[in-house]
Amino acid sequence: MFRSVLVANRGEIARRIVRTVQALGLRAVVVYSEADAGLPYVREADEAVPIGPPRPAESYLDMDVVLAAVKRSGAEAVHPGYGFLAENATFARRVIAGGLTWIGPAPATIELMGDKINARNLMEDAGVPVAPGSRAPVADADAAVREAGRIGYPVMVKASGGGGGIGMSVARDETRLRAAFETARSGAVRFFGNPSILLERYVEHARHVEVQILGLTDGTVVAFGERDCSVQRRHQKVAEETPSPGVAGPLRARMLAAAIRAGETVGYQGAGTVECLVDPAAQEFAFLEMNTRLQVEHPVTELVSGVDLVEQQLLVAAGRPPSFGPGDVRLAGHAIELRVYAEDPKRFLPSPGAITAWSEPAGPGIRVDAGYAAGTTVSPFYDPLLAKLCAHGTDRAQALARLRAAVADFVVTGPKTNLPFLAELLDDPEFADGAYDTGLVARMREPARA
Repeated sequence: MFRSVLVANRGEIARRIVRTVQALGLRAVVVYSEADAGLPYVREADEAVPIGPPRPAESYLDMDVVLAAVKRSGAEAVHPGYGFLAENATFARRVIAGGLTWIGPAPATIELMGDKINARNLMEDAGVPVAPGSRAPVADADAAVREAGRIGYPVMVKASGGGGGIGMSVARDETRLRAAFETARSGAVRFFGNPSILLERYVEHARHVEVQILGLTDGTVVAFGERDCSVQRRHQKVAEETPSPGVAGPLRARMLAAAIRAGETVGYQGAGTVECLVDPAAQEFAFLEMNTRLQVEHPVTELVSGVDLVEQQLLVAAGRPPSFGPGDVRLAGHAIELRVYAEDPKRFLPSPGAITAWSEPAGPGIRVDAGYAAGTTVSPFYDPLLAKLCAHGTDRAQALARLRAAVADFVVTGPKTNLPFLAELLDDPEFADGAYDTGLVARMREPARA
């Protein structure tokens, strides 16, 4: 077993990984930019290495700088968290080439599943359901129109190498498709350096549901149930829960079996997710993509399973068996996570600035994974996620009640936050009933509902 781990990330996820690393008796090393010097994770780690200016390209995304920090610290393993270099196969290869342990799936797996077209083709060939869509990159707008004619409108236009909802839009006719294609391709080049675009059939009133998997060293792939991630703004998640209120037992069984098959198909090792689009009316699903990393919303799975997923990542990377019996996974109760952002609660625009007061809620079933505290500053250079507020209960009603009280008790002053929106969400009839889909936030912001 390695004795030290460098977390190549920042904020709440770096802090959360440090907690498990130290609980296992290992040495936790972190990196930080000039903008993050005062954050809690820097103070709580066993060693913190400065890596440069605030801009990600000059710090967290600079492989040379991060690897120099690993060498300076003497760390023996690297955990990438999520975002930044987490799904960068080149970085993973460089870590391994340096004689270090990479805490994640094999670089070849990251590369294979990082391209949405390759991933969907591989899954389709393996018998995993996929939505009607492109099996090759769409070359230009004319080709997109021809492909849409084959698939059928409406279609989702996607950057093949993208993630985080960037480069995605829905087109309902040829005119909108041509505009969406050019916008998506421009964004794909700008954000991902990959101009490839794919089209998929868009399912109206769909739910976005993902399955948490863990690939073990002996080739076993374990599924930890599903998480519903349908509450989104700008195709980016705001709330997640497990189990999904829109997935019945037979559908759940098919989804978990398909997720295990997906993991086995690529020889997956470590924690990852298989994301699906669910048609709740038909109780059918289609593969969207595989995330080859730890997910932001992993705490809700930990709450219902009692399994520390970061610990399992470390054990798998060290070639060790998991701390639980793979055949004995039991999921109990219901858990919901809300992402607390420093952003305008109406327009969802980032709101950086100094935090003058910070008070986290506490109580039965409440978990807060936070990256900030009073006296720290939210930088404009990074995602404005402040914390993940989670509630676990014996059922959904209890989890919701605990979460409503926790949102009311969470105090953050200084930058604007989305806490007022989260309170509004919890009281929205669609969300309260569990009868929501990916269009919920847009409907909440319609003038008639304002």
